[in-house]
Amino acid sequence: MNKFSKWLICGAVATIAMPALATSGDANLKSDITRWFSSVLENNNVSRFSPDKKIKISDIAATDSLVWSAWVDANRKLDEEKLPSPRPIASGDSGEWKIPANLEADATMKYYWGSKGDMPAGGYPLFLYLHGSGAPDREWSNGLYFARTFADSPSVYFVPKIPRTGEWYRWWQKSKQYAWEKLLRQALASGEIDPDRVYFFGISEGGYGSQRLASFYADYLAAAGPMAGGEPLANAPAENCRNIAFSLRTGDRDFGFYRDKLTRYTKEAFDSLLALHPAGYVHNIELIPGYGHAIDYRPTTPWLSAFKRNPYPKKVSWEDFEMDGIHRTGFYNLQVMERPAANKRTRYEMNITGNNVDITVSNVDYSTVETDSKWGIALKFARSYTTATTGKFRVYLNGSLVNLDRPVTLTVNGKRVFCGKVKCTLDNMLESCAQFHDPRRLYPASIDVDLSKFQK
Repeated sequence: MNKFSKWLICGAVATIAMPALATSGDANLKSDITRWFSSVLENNNVSRFSPDKKIKISDIAATDSLVWSAWVDANRKLDEEKLPSPRPIASGDSGEWKIPANLEADATMKYYWGSKGDMPAGGYPLFLYLHGSGAPDREWSNGLYFARTFADSPSVYFVPKIPRTGEWYRWWQKSKQYAWEKLLRQALASGEIDPDRVYFFGISEGGYGSQRLASFYADYLAAAGPMAGGEPLANAPAENCRNIAFSLRTGDRDFGFYRDKLTRYTKEAFDSLLALHPAGYVHNIELIPGYGHAIDYRPTTPWLSAFKRNPYPKKVSWEDFEMDGIHRTGFYNLQVMERPAANKRTRYEMNITGNNVDITVSNVDYSTVETDSKWGIALKFARSYTTATTGKFRVYLNGSLVNLDRPVTLTVNGKRVFCGKVKCTLDNMLESCAQFHDPRRLYPASIDVDLSKFQK
């Protein structure tokens, strides 16, 4: 997901001592994999488990189940504050997580956690609601009311209370990223949440936060719905939302911090992207006539809940941007092993047609073209792109993306870098699980690319 010293999984490969691979059946193999995952979770290392242990294509489904079961066991054994099994949200059950002091000192995130309706066969849809920047107790209480009353049952809600105010009243800071990644990891491992029905939304400050998170974590989401917000698009590149549904509803008289104007700019960006890519960028962005900062919040979650995630899109657009100094280390089926430029953003464009995988990797430069005269807020930007010539990344593949029985051709920046049958291995499944923590993304095959090796 990200890199927070010891707290989150990183993309680097390290070497740690592990027991030898068991050969006496699935039970022993699962036990060994569980210990490997436990080491990953406790030490933030991703070592090689069993290099070159191949998997037959016919065995991928069974191996997927075994690996995910081992991941669930390792998470269950991890000594940490746990999400309980959700009880009805009407009960008002709450819990709390301590934020690591190196991310935010003296911070404890309280939360409501509860369900509405009967759990569907595939698990509950999960809604993360982010509140506005008023008095925290009142805002948190409002969030519980929304969770109880919005027409999105069956569902589970996670309603956090901002741990600290002042400069820490931001939902996108790295201390909160720690919480969101913990939430995703624990919720997806619980077996009670549908991994393809995760939704982020919020109001006002929570609108800003959920718009940023929608772009940052789009690969986990089915849809996102900020309200009464509007972020400069440099903080939340619209391109990343290609494969999710996106809603943004703001009053047309909500002039504070240019929310009306920034919502309009966001709509223009999504409209333009939809025109270029008609199969993506589903959105519902509106400036509501006659309304200021307070609007009707009820329509958003029913709209969001109509959408399910496609975990295996064959067209991916990703601008790898930092959020509070942190970059993601992967997105959908891509994993960054070494960023092309330390001080620049990177754009990855992937297009899969048949068994041909085409990826363009570019460095991104921003220039500000509109700044407000009162606060100096950068409102609008232009971007330029240059071909990346350094950096390393991994392309994970499975049977939903390509035909694993046939040769695969990978072209990067116009150059063929691989052509042949990809090898399915146990390590690919373990390492992609450790990278994404997602039951849908245990990939059996991968291709590593070092851009510096393909320059003239």
